[in-house]
Amino acid sequence: MIVEIIINHIPYLLDGLWVAIQLLVCLLAIGFVFGLLLALAEVYGHWTLRASGMAFERVFRGIPELVLILMCFYGVGNWYPIEPFPAAVLALGLRSTAYQSQIFRGVIQAVPKGQIAAARAIGMSGVQAVRYVVLPQALRQVPGPWSNEFSSELKATSLAYVIGVVELTRQGRYIISSTQGNILIVFAVVALMYFVVNWLGNRVLYRAERALEIPGLERRESD
Repeated sequence: MIVEIIINHIPYLLDGLWVAIQLLVCLLAIGFVFGLLLALAEVYGHWTLRASGMAFERVFRGIPELVLILMCFYGVGNWYPIEPFPAAVLALGLRSTAYQSQIFRGVIQAVPKGQIAAARAIGMSGVQAVRYVVLPQALRQVPGPWSNEFSSELKATSLAYVIGVVELTRQGRYIISSTQGNILIVFAVVALMYFVVNWLGNRVLYRAERALEIPGLERRESD
C-alpha cells in the first residue's frame, strides 16, 4: 500500500525536488557573487570595509537559518510584501554570502603575495594584478571547500517549507497528510532524494577540483 502511494506521488516529489534545486542554485549564486566581493573587500579594502565585512560574516553566521527565514518573510513582509520563495532566497543567500566569503578569502590569501609584487613590477595596476594574476589562481581552488557549502545549503533549503515554499520536504508532508501514509517511509524517500542530489553535486565538484588543480599546489595524497 505505502509503496503504491509513493509511486503514485513520485511526480509531486520530483516537483518539490526541482523547487529545492532552484532555491539552491539561486542562493549559491547570490553567495558566490557577494561572497567574492566581500572577500576582496576584506583582503584588499580599506580598514572600514574589512571591519564591515567581518561584522557581516559574524552576524549572519551566528543566526540560525530558520530564524533568518522567518525574519525575512515576516519581518520584511511588514514593510514590503514578499513571496515565500524570494524570502527564502534572501535569507539563505545572506547566510551563504557570509560562509562563501570565508572560502574566497582563504583561497585568495593562499596565492603567494610575491606574485602581486611581480605583477606590479611589470607595470600592472593593483586591480589588474588581482584580476589577472590572483583571481584566476584563487578561483581554481574553490571547488574543494565549496563542496561543504553545497551540502550545507542543500540541507538548509528544507527549512523553506515553514513559510510555504512547496519544496521537497513540504511535498513529503502533503503526501503524509493527504494519504495518511507511513511517516518514516515517506521521509526516508525524501531523505534518499536529498542524498542523491548531494552525492551527485559533490562528485561534480570533486571532478572539477581535480581538473582545476594548479601544478605545484596539489594536495598531498595520503600514504
